[in-house]
Amino acid sequence: MAKGLQLNEVWLERIAGQLNDMEFGSLHIVVHEGQIVQMERTERKRFENTPSKPAKAGIAARARQDLKKAAPDRR
Repeated sequence: MAKGLQLNEVWLERIAGQLNDMEFGSLHIVVHEGQIVQMERTERKRFENTPSKPAKAGIAARARQDLKKAAPDRR
């Protein structure tokens, strides 16, 4: 028979802490033998679909250049 899950104030605060500031996502709580053993947080960021403007394309190009500079040379 399964053991009953006991949630005290500490666990309620931990769960609330994981949910704070989450706009879109999920919190997966793993329970083994009636005790929480793991929490997995998956958060999504959503952006509105707006037409690209030339200035934004420039920002993306600069970001790619920055990534290339930061990556080690593989030659």
